[in-house]
Amino acid sequence: MASLFSRIISRELPAQIIAEDENHMAFLDIMPLVKGHVLVVPKKEISYIFDMDAESLSQLHVFAQGVAKVMDKTLSCTRIGMAVIGLEVPHVHIHLVPLRSVQDINFSKPKLSLSPEELAEIAETIRKGF
Repeated sequence: MASLFSRIISRELPAQIIAEDENHMAFLDIMPLVKGHVLVVPKKEISYIFDMDAESLSQLHVFAQGVAKVMDKTLSCTRIGMAVIGLEVPHVHIHLVPLRSVQDINFSKPKLSLSPEELAEIAETIRKGF
Protein backbone atom coordinates (compact mmCIF):
# COMPACT_ATOMS: atom_id res chain seq x y z
CA MET A 1 0.00 0.00 0.00
CA ALA A 2 1.28 3.45 -0.90
CA SER A 3 2.43 5.69 1.92
CA LEU A 4 0.51 8.81 2.86
CA PHE A 5 3.25 10.88 1.17
CA SER A 6 3.14 8.78 -2.03
CA ARG A 7 -0.58 9.49 -2.16
CA ILE A 8 0.16 13.23 -1.86
CA ILE A 9 2.83 12.99 -4.58
CA SER A 10 0.36 11.26 -6.91
CA ARG A 11 -2.23 13.98 -6.11
CA GLU A 12 -4.54 11.35 -4.64
CA LEU A 13 -4.59 13.38 -1.41
CA PRO A 14 -4.58 17.19 -1.21
CA ALA A 15 -1.60 19.14 0.10
CA GLN A 16 -0.23 22.66 0.08
CA ILE A 17 2.71 22.02 -2.23
CA ILE A 18 5.54 24.50 -1.85
CA ALA A 19 8.02 23.24 -4.45
CA GLU A 20 8.54 20.27 -6.73
CA ASP A 21 10.99 18.88 -9.21
CA GLU A 22 11.29 15.56 -11.03
CA ASN A 23 12.46 13.68 -7.92
CA HIS A 24 11.31 15.67 -4.87
CA MET A 25 8.38 17.50 -3.37
CA ALA A 26 8.00 19.95 -0.48
CA PHE A 27 4.63 20.57 1.16
CA LEU A 28 3.24 21.99 4.37
CA ASP A 29 2.89 19.66 7.33
CA ILE A 30 -0.83 19.58 8.19
CA MET A 31 0.01 19.05 11.88
CA PRO A 32 2.88 21.53 12.20
CA LEU A 33 5.08 22.30 15.17
CA VAL A 34 4.93 25.97 14.11
CA LYS A 35 3.38 27.85 11.21
CA GLY A 36 5.41 27.24 8.07
CA HIS A 37 6.60 23.71 8.99
CA VAL A 38 7.43 22.01 5.67
CA LEU A 39 8.08 18.38 4.77
CA VAL A 40 10.54 17.55 1.99
CA VAL A 41 10.26 14.09 0.46
CA PRO A 42 11.75 12.08 -2.38
CA LYS A 43 9.11 11.03 -4.89
CA LYS A 44 10.47 7.50 -4.78
CA GLU A 45 9.00 5.74 -1.76
CA ILE A 46 11.82 4.69 0.55
CA SER A 47 11.13 4.04 4.22
CA TYR A 48 14.51 4.80 5.82
CA ILE A 49 16.72 7.73 4.90
CA PHE A 50 19.95 5.76 5.33
CA ASP A 51 18.74 3.18 2.81
CA MET A 52 18.98 5.87 0.11
CA ASP A 53 21.95 5.74 -2.24
CA ALA A 54 24.48 8.53 -1.71
CA GLU A 55 23.52 10.52 -4.81
CA SER A 56 19.79 10.47 -4.02
CA LEU A 57 20.45 11.44 -0.40
CA SER A 58 22.64 14.32 -1.52
CA GLN A 59 20.06 15.52 -4.07
CA LEU A 60 17.32 15.40 -1.43
CA HIS A 61 19.37 17.64 0.86
CA VAL A 62 20.22 20.06 -1.95
CA PHE A 63 16.50 20.34 -2.79
CA ALA A 64 15.71 20.87 0.91
CA GLN A 65 18.39 23.57 1.09
CA GLY A 66 16.72 25.50 -1.73
CA VAL A 67 13.34 25.29 -0.02
CA ALA A 68 14.84 26.31 3.34
CA LYS A 69 16.48 29.39 1.80
CA VAL A 70 13.13 30.53 0.42
CA MET A 71 11.43 29.84 3.76
CA ASP A 72 14.13 31.83 5.54
CA LYS A 73 13.50 34.92 3.40
CA THR A 74 9.67 34.71 3.37
CA LEU A 75 8.84 33.70 6.94
CA SER A 76 9.40 35.64 10.13
CA CYS A 77 11.97 33.46 11.89
CA THR A 78 15.56 33.43 13.11
CA ARG A 79 16.54 30.45 10.94
CA ILE A 80 15.23 27.18 9.54
CA GLY A 81 15.83 24.04 11.57
CA MET A 82 16.02 20.58 10.06
CA ALA A 83 15.13 17.20 11.52
CA VAL A 84 14.76 13.66 10.26
CA ILE A 85 12.73 11.44 12.57
CA GLY A 86 11.13 8.90 10.25
CA LEU A 87 8.94 6.99 12.69
CA GLU A 88 5.39 8.09 11.86
CA VAL A 89 5.24 7.73 8.06
CA PRO A 90 7.27 5.00 6.29
CA HIS A 91 8.51 7.39 3.61
CA VAL A 92 11.71 9.41 3.91
CA HIS A 93 11.01 13.00 4.90
CA ILE A 94 12.95 15.98 6.15
CA HIS A 95 11.22 18.43 8.47
CA LEU A 96 12.06 22.09 7.79
CA VAL A 97 10.90 24.11 10.76
CA PRO A 98 10.97 27.92 11.09
CA LEU A 99 12.77 28.62 14.37
CA ARG A 100 12.41 31.47 16.79
CA SER A 101 13.56 29.33 19.75
CA VAL A 102 14.80 25.79 20.31
CA GLN A 103 11.31 24.85 21.55
CA ASP A 104 9.97 25.36 18.03
CA ILE A 105 11.53 22.05 16.99
CA ASN A 106 10.44 20.07 20.05
CA PHE A 107 8.53 17.12 18.57
CA SER A 108 7.03 16.18 21.95
CA LYS A 109 4.99 19.38 22.20
CA PRO A 110 1.38 19.53 20.93
CA LYS A 111 1.02 20.16 17.22
CA LEU A 112 -0.90 23.13 15.83
CA SER A 113 -4.30 22.71 14.26
CA LEU A 114 -4.54 25.17 11.37
CA SER A 115 -7.49 25.73 9.08
CA PRO A 116 -7.21 24.98 5.36
CA GLU A 117 -7.32 28.74 4.76
CA GLU A 118 -4.39 29.37 7.13
CA LEU A 119 -2.36 26.61 5.45
CA ALA A 120 -3.13 28.05 2.01
CA GLU A 121 -2.05 31.53 3.12
CA ILE A 122 1.24 30.24 4.57
CA ALA A 123 1.94 28.17 1.45
CA GLU A 124 1.31 31.16 -0.81
CA THR A 125 3.67 33.30 1.27
CA ILE A 126 6.46 30.75 0.84
CA ARG A 127 5.74 30.07 -2.86
CA LYS A 128 6.06 33.79 -3.62
CA GLY A 129 9.73 33.52 -2.64
CA PHE A 130 10.62 31.25 -5.57
